[in-house]
Amino acid sequence: MEFDLAKTVVAFALVVALGAAAMLATPMMATDTVLMMVVPSMIVFGAIALVIGVKHGEYRAER
Repeated sequence: MEFDLAKTVVAFALVVALGAAAMLATPMMATDTVLMMVVPSMIVFGAIALVIGVKHGEYRAER
């Protein structure tokens, strides 16, 4: 399976949505804490990890 931009964005959004839904379904934290603090940090960390992963994949493909 080859990933293009659309598939990558959908997969990324799905992972963030599943994580947020799991946190909201369990009584770990208040809903506003999850939506205002956890979800944005998941998005930022995920985006950083995605960029590093793509760059590493490009590096490995060149070798």
